[in-house]
Amino acid sequence: MRRQLRSRRAPTLPHGYHYRLDDQDEVNQNYLADEEEEAEEEARMMGVPNLEKEEEEDLVEEEKEEKEVVQNEEEEGQGQPMGNTWWQKLQLINEYLWDPEQRRSLALTGLILILYFLFYASLAAVITICMYTLLLAISPYMPTFSERVKPPGIMIRPFAHSLNFNFNVSEPDTWQHYVISLNGFLQGYNDSLQEEMNVDCPPGQYFLQDGDEDEDKKACQFKRSFLKNCSGLEDPTFGYSTGRPCILLKMNRIVGFRPELGDPVKVSCKVQTGDENDIRSINYYPESASFDLRYYPYYGKLTHVNYTSPLVAMHFTDVVKNQAVPVQCQLKGKSIINDVINDRFVGRVIFTLNIET
Repeated sequence: MRRQLRSRRAPTLPHGYHYRLDDQDEVNQNYLADEEEEAEEEARMMGVPNLEKEEEEDLVEEEKEEKEVVQNEEEEGQGQPMGNTWWQKLQLINEYLWDPEQRRSLALTGLILILYFLFYASLAAVITICMYTLLLAISPYMPTFSERVKPPGIMIRPFAHSLNFNFNVSEPDTWQHYVISLNGFLQGYNDSLQEEMNVDCPPGQYFLQDGDEDEDKKACQFKRSFLKNCSGLEDPTFGYSTGRPCILLKMNRIVGFRPELGDPVKVSCKVQTGDENDIRSINYYPESASFDLRYYPYYGKLTHVNYTSPLVAMHFTDVVKNQAVPVQCQLKGKSIINDVINDRFVGRVIFTLNIET
């Protein structure tokens, strides 16, 4: 607070008082002392606003410096995207991956990174060792749990959409694709190719081969000519041009499978539902309508390279025309399952013949 200054006026003397020269000097000295004291007091009072001005000046200078810094950054950042851009995102990612000031990567210190590395390396090593041990215990040539394999299923040729064979005898465009499909499928059964690659095995017995499981195995011949009227050699249209179509069946390959009791698996076809007289005649090729024993067992694709699956052809020589006839072909044999409702390809196949004239 500002102290009240002393009056600059001379002190008031009593009325009628007479003073000497010494008294006058004393008065002058007191007056000068008061003047000095007043000057010091004013200097003190003037110092406070000076400090406030200095602080204001400092603030102004700081604002100027900040503006200059911002202006310099803008000038340096010319040509770079501003705001929330890919460039700033990239810088943030780089800082996240490696912060040189704190010497941290992925917001983690080097020690933690080393611990993570050792943990995952150990985990990968354990998994690798387990997989390697498992592969050593499993043979690539013979399934370990072959007893759990389902009974053989059936594959049918030619290919037909939804297994419906619909065609008009007088319109080749309706059945030509069946002929093409059969010709392509039987290329691997050509007699010359079978004689070159495979051996002529005696029928009616298993073709058992000794030796190590990794040794190559021989395969028995199944020639295209075995199918006779359904081979496409005598009739290139496989009977489709005359309304007497051929359909081929093949059992799926199962490693080590052998028909039990030494009896070959046979094929039997009939009308599934409806009048049995809708199919009056079917010729089978080979004539036994069976898959001969000499084609079993199958040793797997790694060693039984040239193995050719046996076929059974059905030649529908007399089928009612101009109506859909549902046909069911089943496998017959010991331990063969052919009545699974949810899977119509296990031990059997169901298709429809609709031959128009």
